[in-house]
Amino acid sequence: MAVKELRKSDVMAHLLEALDEKQDIGHYGRLTFAMVARHFMSEEELVTYLQKDPDCDEREARSLYQQVQGKDYNPPKRDRILEWQKNQDFQICPDSDDPDACNVYKDLQFPQDVYEHISEYYEQKSNS
Repeated sequence: MAVKELRKSDVMAHLLEALDEKQDIGHYGRLTFAMVARHFMSEEELVTYLQKDPDCDEREARSLYQQVQGKDYNPPKRDRILEWQKNQDFQICPDSDDPDACNVYKDLQFPQDVYEHISEYYEQKSNS
């Protein structure tokens, strides 16, 4: 069910397919995957998926999950994904020329606390 839901997002479908094919999706691909998938998968499911990347063992996958979960990272915006993919070979966004591509907020429904966290951030930013 979680994988089916994640496939509604072009970027997540792309990452899931690459992981299923045992491709190295790069550090930022794994980070993007973890930041989004943690809202849809259990820790074990996410760690198992990340280990399909030949450059990511269980220790690294679990560490990445714990970092993302512990710091309560929000899923990245499209601009951030495009910025990150410049730093690695694997293209996280399969169609970066399409302005609607790789917007996980457009394609997925996150828990309400994600949206509240984002609102709080922008309120604090405007008050500083």
